[in-house]
Amino acid sequence: MSNKEKNFVSAIVYVHNAEARLPDFLGMIVRVFETNFEHSEIICVNDGSTDGSISVIRKISEGTTTTCISVVNMSNFHGLELAMDAGMDIAIGDFVFEFDNTYADFDESMIMKIYEHSLTGYDIVSASPNRKEKFTSRLFYHVFDRFSDVSYKLTTESFRILSRRVINRINSMNKTIPYRKAAYVGSGLKTDNLKYDVKPVTKLRVDKKERGFRAGLAIDSLILFTEVGFRFSLVMTTLMIILSLFMVIYTMVVFFVGNPIEGWTTTLLFLSVAFLGLFGILTIIVKYLQIIVDMVFKRKHYNVESIEKYSK
Repeated sequence: MSNKEKNFVSAIVYVHNAEARLPDFLGMIVRVFETNFEHSEIICVNDGSTDGSISVIRKISEGTTTTCISVVNMSNFHGLELAMDAGMDIAIGDFVFEFDNTYADFDESMIMKIYEHSLTGYDIVSASPNRKEKFTSRLFYHVFDRFSDVSYKLTTESFRILSRRVINRINSMNKTIPYRKAAYVGSGLKTDNLKYDVKPVTKLRVDKKERGFRAGLAIDSLILFTEVGFRFSLVMTTLMIILSLFMVIYTMVVFFVGNPIEGWTTTLLFLSVAFLGLFGILTIIVKYLQIIVDMVFKRKHYNVESIEKYSK
């Protein structure tokens, strides 16, 4: 007992129709926790499962000794982000593991590896598979990194560990987090990512609800946490300025050189200026909305990574 870690650790596991994978996955976490920590807890968030996931969790909990297993049953399908928020609200660990799925393509030693790495001075440590990302994932992260102001580059993650300091800071910034990974890297605390070699396991099947949620989350995240919307409006406004100037010049040339139909010149001039003004107004509105989003989801004006004292 004396050689076990004194820190209390929590694990939040997202569960949605994972009956087939839960025995091995939860068994792995229980084994790692009870071998390495004096006290620990596992919080399984049941996000509208319609299979026997709860029965599996209940059965596994009967064989634990020092690890407490709890289940948070969502009233209906909420999606990953809100479900994980529900689990985080009741987690009491000094360090909290987040498992976004029950797809264990990593060796169980990776759990302790990222924990030990966090003790070297990192508040957020994530684990990512050492393989080529899917095209849609690469596209999303490329756009997100290109149009956001965070220095840490996001990537596909299997799980991560958070210190209590991260959780407290995020809660002080905003209680509702539409995209946790963006909020974590935007907290200003030290972050790192470790790669692992992928184990051969059964391919993960994502049902329609989860697939639809992830697609919607990607779009919402790009709008909320990047300048994609504003940049797009700015580009369109610039194009409309060029087009409007061209139309004004073209209209004046036709008016003085050609024989335009009565009212044609006035109509084209009006439409050119009107479209220019419309896109200008839309750009301003988008910019205001971006400022409002920043005020709502990024309430702190600065983030301190650490404070060091060199004098007694």
